[in-house]
Amino acid sequence: MRKSYMLKHGLFLLMFLLAIKVFGQSGSITGKVVDENNLPLPGASVKISQTKATSTDVNGNYRFTDVNGQVTVTVSFIGYQDLSQQVLVNGSTVLNFKLKPSSTLLNELVVIGYGTTERKNVTGSVATVNAKDFRKGTISSPEQLIQGKVAGVAITQNSGQPGGASTIRIRGGASLNASNDPLIVVDGVPLSGNSIGNAPGPLSLINPNDIETFTILKDANATAIYGSRASNGVILITTKKGSSGKPMVNVSTNNSVATANNTINVLSPSQIRDYVNANPTATYGKDNNGKDLLFTDLVGNANTDWQNVIYRTALTTDNNVSISGTTKKVPYRVSVGYLDQQGLLQTDKFNRTSAAIGLSPKFFDNHLKVDLNLKGALTKSHFANADGIQTAIQFDPTQPVRTTNDFGNYYEWLRSDGTVNPNAPRNPLGLIDLKDNNGKANRSFGNLALDYSLPFLPELHANLNVGYDVSKGTGNIFVPTFAAQSIGTQGSISQSKNTENNKFSEFYLSYNKDLKSINSNINATAGYGYYDNSKTTDFYTSFKGTGEVLTEPKFPFSTDRDKLLSYYGRVVYTLDNKYIVSGTMRADASSKFSPNNRWGYFPSVGFTWRAINESFLKNSKTLSDLKLRLSYGQTGNKDGIGYTDYLSKYYANSNTGQYNVGGTYYDYYSPAGYDPDLRWETTTTYNTGLDYGFLKGRLYGSVDAYYKKTKDLLSTVNIPVGTNFSNLLTTNVGNMDVRGLETSINFKAIAKEKQNWDLGLNFAFNKRKVTNLTLNPDPGSKVSAGDIAGGTGITLKYNAVNQIPGSFFVYKQVYDSAGKPVEGLYADLNKDGVINTNDQYFYKSPDPTFTLGFNTAYTYNKWTISTSLRTYLGNYIYDNVSSNFGVRSNILSPAGVINNASVDFLKTNFKTNQYLSDYYIKNASFLKMDNLGLSYDFGNLGKNTGNFRVSANCQNVFTVSKYKGLDPENNTGIDYNLYPRPRTFTLGLNLGF
Repeated sequence: MRKSYMLKHGLFLLMFLLAIKVFGQSGSITGKVVDENNLPLPGASVKISQTKATSTDVNGNYRFTDVNGQVTVTVSFIGYQDLSQQVLVNGSTVLNFKLKPSSTLLNELVVIGYGTTERKNVTGSVATVNAKDFRKGTISSPEQLIQGKVAGVAITQNSGQPGGASTIRIRGGASLNASNDPLIVVDGVPLSGNSIGNAPGPLSLINPNDIETFTILKDANATAIYGSRASNGVILITTKKGSSGKPMVNVSTNNSVATANNTINVLSPSQIRDYVNANPTATYGKDNNGKDLLFTDLVGNANTDWQNVIYRTALTTDNNVSISGTTKKVPYRVSVGYLDQQGLLQTDKFNRTSAAIGLSPKFFDNHLKVDLNLKGALTKSHFANADGIQTAIQFDPTQPVRTTNDFGNYYEWLRSDGTVNPNAPRNPLGLIDLKDNNGKANRSFGNLALDYSLPFLPELHANLNVGYDVSKGTGNIFVPTFAAQSIGTQGSISQSKNTENNKFSEFYLSYNKDLKSINSNINATAGYGYYDNSKTTDFYTSFKGTGEVLTEPKFPFSTDRDKLLSYYGRVVYTLDNKYIVSGTMRADASSKFSPNNRWGYFPSVGFTWRAINESFLKNSKTLSDLKLRLSYGQTGNKDGIGYTDYLSKYYANSNTGQYNVGGTYYDYYSPAGYDPDLRWETTTTYNTGLDYGFLKGRLYGSVDAYYKKTKDLLSTVNIPVGTNFSNLLTTNVGNMDVRGLETSINFKAIAKEKQNWDLGLNFAFNKRKVTNLTLNPDPGSKVSAGDIAGGTGITLKYNAVNQIPGSFFVYKQVYDSAGKPVEGLYADLNKDGVINTNDQYFYKSPDPTFTLGFNTAYTYNKWTISTSLRTYLGNYIYDNVSSNFGVRSNILSPAGVINNASVDFLKTNFKTNQYLSDYYIKNASFLKMDNLGLSYDFGNLGKNTGNFRVSANCQNVFTVSKYKGLDPENNTGIDYNLYPRPRTFTLGLNLGF
């Protein structure tokens, strides 16, 4: 029995070992990957069932070892369709792949006005930025997501204030007094371009985390269908939508620390002491006994860095949760967000709570598509007193921050009787701490869009889009009676309220039909729109700081209402998938104009030749895309005028101008200037563009050249006395030209399974010029475009014929043999032997001549490093800080105080201000690294959890510039009282499951 047992089990063991040997033999897969022309594809990614991966060699070959059983092999290569195949591996297996070109990029749907189209069929100049390419870090306002990402689109954050607004310019802007802001449309809702009272910026009430794509329409062919406000381009924002399948939850948090990476370079306390002591006889008057009052007696013993006093390390937390999926066949997405952001300036703070819901069900066998989008935000702000910035630059650093007095114990310059010196700057920290400025703003916008495909004619769709954009802002400001800044007013309490209510409805028909018999396609759209925009500004109520009422409330103070009626249509005809012709017409009627001038008509035409589909290029191994675009169109602008500027009207005079009749005082009214013939400002645009692609789509981009001519400029100009009821009148006068060149290049440098490297570069040249500013041609005409701080009514910038708008009008500084500016000595440009205003000349402007943007992201395995940089070239800035503070008369002030000065004073040693010297106009060209980020994707953490990603980011990394002031990036061109943009370090966590 024992022998039989051993024999039985010995045979079993032998068979088991043989089975292990047979089934445990190592298998392999080898093969080759080729393109549609049987040419090898080196660097193609080859994966086995998500467990193993490799890349093809220079001959397109690949090899796997230690493979057994049935597996799925997937091959991918940029510009080609992925290909998968199952195979049973038993020993050596050969598996070859032949990939077909992918036109994913060209077939990508692009949002355009009132519809979508494939990118390959776009006839206008259109750029798209998707969520994966957005700027990372602490982003409080949506426009910051695409800063530096699009050629010809300049986005400048106006200041470092949390949630602050940005200036957006597409191709430089085409207007003078009218708005140069683009029209922004979110999910079909045209947003009001107005600022929202008691909110730092109008777009700051939109949560950037909800946004999926930006589409920028640049030329008139793309924008003309929007007619009104489209002269300066259109930005279409599409938000994230629900998806099919089980609920997907995404949770993200970004927490950051921000610091002031740069401040104004001013004299140190020791330098101030040395300068005062070097002028021991300098006086600012005499006392009651006739004795000289010396500045040396005013020098303090403190060492105070006032800018360090008013700025702080600011903390921010931004948290978002979203849920998307499908319930009962209704795709949905719901999101909530909370942002709590401190500003660099003491007490500055911005808080936003936002929510959004999107539903996109389909009914009647998918003939009816419904999109419901609702978004809302509640914000609270504490606005720090920005006056503290310029006083921190000026205030004497030898004085302490605090002392014992009746003004909140903040050190102040006092007169001999103990009262505050009214001609001295206030304590910077006291200005901030003793002004309590709070604001609340609520905004909600949304729409219901219905798209019905007619059952008997499925190519014809009826579309209805109705929506709203409403906002309300309330605020109050409190300054106590003891505050030095309230001298003369005995403190104050101010209240304000602003409301805006915009409603719209649009109905249009769209028809898209393939005409196979003639190898053509026709896509037509025709519609109607009605827009009702109203804004109410309530008169604020003022009280003394003690609570005593000074002015009774008067509500409402003013109500403005603008109605717009529109008809629009577009036809796009495509022949043989190579020749595309489009035509657009929009007619707008605005209540801002008289009935005789109410209607504006805005046509456009475009032609596209898809050369890549010609027989001589269709099989090109070099080119993957080649498309030529030509377009012409007109757009309109009405936003530079008031709601009643065409009407005759009267305004009440102040209380000091009342008439006394029988002991009763009556207000009297005066007529206001008006122009009954106001009409639309019109911009005509010519555009030619080339879209290209190489290396199977790995390298692609576009080049555009354009020319814009604006006529009937809405401008405020001087008029002869007696010709109207004012010496200034807003009217249609003048022309302006804009011309430019744009190019963008995108390159997939590395495309492998575990390694990817993307690069993007954009470049733009833009130049604006005023060609006329008067009803009758006058080459010497000019209109004020910007004053400066210091002095009284000193105009620095002008709009002038043959000049860039906002050019500086200054004297030409004369320098000595050592290169030092000679105070008060300017060049006699007209050679008449006298230096006067006739010797001023136009010198430079704030407009950059060239702008560049560079973006790159490199991924290795689960690590990704990315960065974005911007460059402005040819822009100049006026150093108003130095021109106002950098003189002896400021340091040793006749008001009987010692002030600080910018270090530029050491170069000039000017005694008095030389405001209009071109010495203060500085080259502000710069290179900025906006972002530097590093992230790690952990993938799925477990069976019941989803993807987890950690990221670290630095914003405002560095700036390279010749300009030595606070920041060379300045949308006004005048550097004064600028809230510094912070350097921000952010740690982000994202979990999806």
